[in-house]
Amino acid sequence: MRDKALMSLADLKRGQSGKVVRINTGNPAFRKRLFDMGLTEGVHVKMKRVAPLGDPLNITIRGYELCLRKEDLMHIEVEIGL
Repeated sequence: MRDKALMSLADLKRGQSGKVVRINTGNPAFRKRLFDMGLTEGVHVKMKRVAPLGDPLNITIRGYELCLRKEDLMHIEVEIGL
């Protein structure tokens, strides 16, 4: 069994995918907002597109595309199989 690499969701390259492991935010309202959009621990995400200037980022989650600011995605840790 190979080790898994942890990184921020904002650091994924276009086409890379991973599983959400942890959402590190001290703001309960922001955490609830992410949950309401389907970003929960254990869900698989894929980096779909990056805007020309690097922000916002477009991810695929639960069969739909979601566009979020890079700053928001920095609080989400994903596990990537090496």
